[in-house]
Amino acid sequence: MAPIAIETLPEQNLTFEPRDGCKSLALRSPKDALSHEDSKKSIVQETVNHLGVLPATITPPKPSPALFITGLGSQYPPFTFKPDRLEPFLSKWYDLETPSIKKLLQVNQTTLIQSRSTLKPYEDPFWSRSVAPTISELDRIFRKAGVDLTVQACKKALRDAKLKPSDITHTVAVTCTNAGNPGFDLLVADKLGLSPDTDRTLLHGVGCAGGLSAMRAAAALAQSYSLRGRPARILCFACEICSVNVRADLEDVVSTSPEDAKISPVLFSDAAASFVLCNELAGASVADRSVYELVDWETTTIPRTAGELEFVASPLGWKATLTRQVPQHALAAIGPMFERLLPYLPATTPLAVSAAAAGKSAEPKDFDWALHPGGIAILNGVEQKFELKDEQLRASYDVYKNHGNSSSPTVLVVLDQLRKMGTGRDDVMACSFGPGMTVEMFMMRRVRNA
Repeated sequence: MAPIAIETLPEQNLTFEPRDGCKSLALRSPKDALSHEDSKKSIVQETVNHLGVLPATITPPKPSPALFITGLGSQYPPFTFKPDRLEPFLSKWYDLETPSIKKLLQVNQTTLIQSRSTLKPYEDPFWSRSVAPTISELDRIFRKAGVDLTVQACKKALRDAKLKPSDITHTVAVTCTNAGNPGFDLLVADKLGLSPDTDRTLLHGVGCAGGLSAMRAAAALAQSYSLRGRPARILCFACEICSVNVRADLEDVVSTSPEDAKISPVLFSDAAASFVLCNELAGASVADRSVYELVDWETTTIPRTAGELEFVASPLGWKATLTRQVPQHALAAIGPMFERLLPYLPATTPLAVSAAAAGKSAEPKDFDWALHPGGIAILNGVEQKFELKDEQLRASYDVYKNHGNSSSPTVLVVLDQLRKMGTGRDDVMACSFGPGMTVEMFMMRRVRNA
C-alpha cells in the first residue's frame, strides 16, 4: 500500500502557551522570563529523567496468561464539519476581527484535518441557537445519541469476535464527555442485552489516554480470571461527543488573548470504538481467531504536568486546555516508555531473533505504530524522532486527516484501521496520552492466522 502523504508543518503553528503562563510572562523582567523558559525546559527534562530510570536488573519475563484482542469495531456519526465552514459558523456569534478569533481561524488552516465527524449536521438549528446549550442538555444528548453510537461500535466488535452478548463476562468503558449516574456503560449494556451479572468497570478522567487505559484495566481483569481458572470475554468501549461542547470552548477563546488561543475548537470530533479482549480460557480457538495478541504494557503519570492537558466542566459544557508543552512532554515520554517495554519482547519472535543476530536491540522503527493522533505536531515529531516511515504511522495519519481527534476512542479506531491497511509489520506499538499527563503504551503482535 502506498504511504499516506502528509505535509510536514512547523510545530509552533499548532501548539499554544499555558493560559496563566502567558498572562504572567508579559509582566516579568527579561531575566524572569528566561528563568520561566528554563523552568519549562527543566520540566521536560524531568519527564525524561522520570521515565528513563529503569530497574537495575530486569527480571526475565515469566510465562503469563495469554491475552488476545479478538474483535474490534468503530463508529463515527454520519456528518462532517470541514475547515472552510468554521468562519461562517463563528460569524453567527462573534466579530471575526476579534484577535483571538482571528488566531483561531489561522490555526484552523494549519491542522491538516480535512474533516471532523460530528453528531449533528452543519445545517442543524442546534448550531445556530443564540443561547448556548447547558451542560444538562448536553448530558441528555450524550446519554441518547452517544449511547446509540457506542452500541453500534460494540455490535461490530462482537460480530468481529464471533461472540453473542450472552458470552460477555465483563465490560470496561471510558468517557470524559459524560459524568451521569448510572454510568453510560449500564445504558449500553442494557441496549446490547448483556447479562445483569456482567462485571462492569467505568473509567473517567483519563481523556485521550482512555482507550488504552480501558485496555490496561481489561488486561488486569482477564489475567485475574486466568489465575482463577475462568474464561474472560471482556467487551471494552469508549465514546466521546466533543462537538457539542464547542460553545463552551469558544467562550474561553474570546475571553483570552491571542497568545492563549485554544486548539480544541478546531481539533476535536465525535466517535465510539470497541474491542473484545479474551484470555486463553475463552475458547479452544481463541488464538486462531484473534487480531492482536498483547505482549506487555506500561503506564505512567508525568510529574508536574497536570495543568498542561485538562478537560473540565463548565455551565456550557466541557472545556479542553492543551498547552504548548503537550507535544514536548509526549515526545519526551515515548522513547523511555518504549525502552521500558523492550526487554519483554519475547526472545523467540522473528524481530528479537533478527535483532540479536545483528548484535543490537529492536528499535522503534522496527514496529508499526498505533499512535493517538493528538495533533499534527505530535505525529510529525514521533515520525522524525524515531526515524519512522509514513506507512508505519499510516493509520494514525489517516484517522487524524479524515476525522480529527475524538479523544479516548481514537487510538482504538487507529488499531481497527491499521489491520485493514496492508500486511504491515508483525509487531505493533500502541500509545496514547491524556490529562495528568498520563501516558499509556502497549506492545502487541498481529495474529497472522486470523
